[in-house]
Amino acid sequence: MLKSRLITAFILIPIVIAALFLLPPLGFALVTLVVCMLAAWEWGQLAGLATRSQRIWLAILCGLLLALMMFTIPDYHPFVTAPMVKYALGASLAWWIAALALVLFYPRSSAFWRHSRTLRLLFGVLTIMPFFWGMLTLRQYHYSVNHFTGAWWLLYVMLLVWGADSGAYLFGRALGKHKLAPKVSPGKTWEGLAGGLVTSAVISWLFGKYAPLDALPLSLLACSVIAALASVLGDLTESMFKREAGIKDSGHLIPGHGGILDRIDSLTAAVPVFACLMLLIFRAI
Repeated sequence: MLKSRLITAFILIPIVIAALFLLPPLGFALVTLVVCMLAAWEWGQLAGLATRSQRIWLAILCGLLLALMMFTIPDYHPFVTAPMVKYALGASLAWWIAALALVLFYPRSSAFWRHSRTLRLLFGVLTIMPFFWGMLTLRQYHYSVNHFTGAWWLLYVMLLVWGADSGAYLFGRALGKHKLAPKVSPGKTWEGLAGGLVTSAVISWLFGKYAPLDALPLSLLACSVIAALASVLGDLTESMFKREAGIKDSGHLIPGHGGILDRIDSLTAAVPVFACLMLLIFRAI
């Protein structure tokens, strides 16, 4: 299992970085759209859609909705200034605060959504749609001035998330004793969380020192810490929904890694939260 995970990671990471820096905005948007459609397909299982045809239609509707929203914004209009994008990113903050309460009070919190397919589908919309707009908004940032500025910011967020995940795994295995959320994800510990945050802080410092980015240092630090914490919450939230659905992995599309949601669950929280804080609230870049 570990060998297949490492092989897949060594293949996927260069592809992701190439997509960030080499694809034009429309190409990047289409790739992100496909990822979101696959995530919606997998979310159908978490929402209780029993048949393959139902999940296919959910993925198609997700793709059509996101494409329609995207093509209603004129080419010359920055995504971050579009009202529906602002609403989507703002909704992500509200949703992840609500998700924190769901995780903290699980399994009692599941009493009001466990038997509601509508609510579980709504949770999927609030997870996938802001992620889509967070990815596109960051990638498009200052594109007319420098084609790669937005790619650097997205890479920064991804490295924060990967660092938090890897640091949590290593510190948790070495030092973990106190369970973080035993009823949701028994393997996660407070020591792992602390290790993940330290790893993210080091990455933030190195990236800020050597990458061609310009931001207010204190605002960047605050947004980075919140985004790293949000990434942990994204992971825990998906674990909660999988536990309730009685499944281990969201899918089997990625060898050794499970499904698309299993790989982007942390990013679905970190990306829109970081974009909303940096671009709309702190206006730090």
